[in-house]
Amino acid sequence: MSENKPGWVLLLLLAFTLFNSACAQGPGQAFIKEEKLVEKSTVLLNNANYLIPLRNAGNLKIASVHLSYTFATQFDSLLNKYAKVTTFNAADYTGKRNISYLSSDLRLYNTIIVQLNEADLKNTGLVKFITDNQQIKNVIVAYFGKGSALDKLNEVTAPIMYAERGSAIAASFSAQAIFGGVAITQKLTGTITQRYRYGMGFLTDKTRLEYSVPEAVGINTGNLEDIDKIAREAMQAHATPGCVVLVAKDGKVIFNKAYGYHTYDAEVPNKITDIFDIASMTKISATTVSAMLLKDEGKLNVDSTMGYYLPVTRNTNKSSIKINELLTHQAGLIPDIPTFDKIKPTDHSADSSAAYPIKVNNGYYLRKDYYKDIMLPAMLNSPLKTRGQYVYSDLSMIFMQQVVEALSGTPINTYVQQQFYNRLSMQTAGFLPLYHFPAGQIVPSEDDEVYRHSELVGYVNDPTAALMGGVAGHAGVFASANDIAILYQMLLNKGSYGGDLFIKPETVDLFTSKQSAVSRRGLGFDKWDPIADRHYPSELASPDSYGHTGYTGTCVWVDPKYNLVYVFLSNRTYPKVSSKLSSLNIRPRIQDVIYKAIAKGL
Repeated sequence: MSENKPGWVLLLLLAFTLFNSACAQGPGQAFIKEEKLVEKSTVLLNNANYLIPLRNAGNLKIASVHLSYTFATQFDSLLNKYAKVTTFNAADYTGKRNISYLSSDLRLYNTIIVQLNEADLKNTGLVKFITDNQQIKNVIVAYFGKGSALDKLNEVTAPIMYAERGSAIAASFSAQAIFGGVAITQKLTGTITQRYRYGMGFLTDKTRLEYSVPEAVGINTGNLEDIDKIAREAMQAHATPGCVVLVAKDGKVIFNKAYGYHTYDAEVPNKITDIFDIASMTKISATTVSAMLLKDEGKLNVDSTMGYYLPVTRNTNKSSIKINELLTHQAGLIPDIPTFDKIKPTDHSADSSAAYPIKVNNGYYLRKDYYKDIMLPAMLNSPLKTRGQYVYSDLSMIFMQQVVEALSGTPINTYVQQQFYNRLSMQTAGFLPLYHFPAGQIVPSEDDEVYRHSELVGYVNDPTAALMGGVAGHAGVFASANDIAILYQMLLNKGSYGGDLFIKPETVDLFTSKQSAVSRRGLGFDKWDPIADRHYPSELASPDSYGHTGYTGTCVWVDPKYNLVYVFLSNRTYPKVSSKLSSLNIRPRIQDVIYKAIAKGL
């Protein structure tokens, strides 16, 4: 069994401890003390064009350049929490391969972040590299050292993040400030060069998640240790081979750990950057947020009917179903339609071709138009037995997918990627992950010996979604815990993130609020259960909570009362589905630990 600590935090704490070995405080308190000193001595200069905090980070091509800065690794690690950033070592550009080659190698990047210390400022070639590139690209200088040395940057008009303190935490702070993870609150308290004088500096707002320690939100790190115990219990009981847990409070990620392995073979340790099949979390992470945006654009009315939006339903018993009935699972739809057990030998092939273009898994290709010929008629002809009652149904979100695609004119995987995941700089989130990531970064969800005859790695676990080619309204999204946290922090922020508005606050309030007396559900979102004995999603969660679980052993819960986002990702379905994750109450018990830690800090 492996338990992978949040590496960047440990690096920062270790570095700080080495510099302050006589400090009697705990590491979390020491971190906060140093961070406050860093905040008070970090100033942003030359930001008249408001480049910092960076906007639309997902659409930027970013490079980070360093020469001899001690904490370049920590700096770059934090940058990569917010966007994909490629690192270049300027020391590689010496001799015949001089600094001009660096500019050539960076020609396809539109944003360059240069880390400097006092020694680096003596390199006139590096300074010229900055002044040359600032004319044609977004250039940001992160300088660490004495302010008097800034006179060597008099020709630099690009923003300068000036940090006087030389600690790993200063590196962390500056990197986060560039993306708005932390706010810049200080101006120069004295004149440091002829150009940079008393009172100069630009203030910024916090616009994205910050990465910190529990003490930053008043929680003692030790009070979260029971999360480790519960995660170990889950793995020892073979409830899941491993998991990743993330906690964000007050806009700060204060806990993010990976436990166990991809499989029980214990060969590949889980990492916090691993990508999981989030199963039914897709319902809110793709389909519902898309519906929310379409409502904001005036294209979707939740009181309108399926027949209004989908002509194919008009001569069926689905025509009069309202959108809000679909979203609350009160449309009377059956839970699902038959899948692999109804497939005929002529419906699939081991090889792809024009006749068999739909890839279900390695060596399994479905015939053209199978969804249109078989699956859609099965949904349209299915009975409505329980209309007005709450019956959880995957068909509801498959129909919602059709509505989203009809109104947007775009496949749902493309629509949600463009409108949310890319704009939010969610680096791993999306459908069909094997098109973008190596299989080794994706946690396997099942060893399907019956139908697909292979491990499912990067192919959706849900059989209905699989037969739809991996893109469905109810399942199919894969993501890392950090990306899930970004999406739901946006919702916790009432639709805002990174300085942009994604969904109107009133729409967030509508969709995440309880909708009827029939069930606890919101529109798309699952909610806190008022029946106390169920302790759902957690014994201590507030009635304001909203989120969703996933069949593969996942969940996300947002609690506005406590300004909290909780993410749990696992593959309890590997190699075969286990009920132990639920019977042992692993997810809610971890959530309870978080609430108890918050209560102790009050």
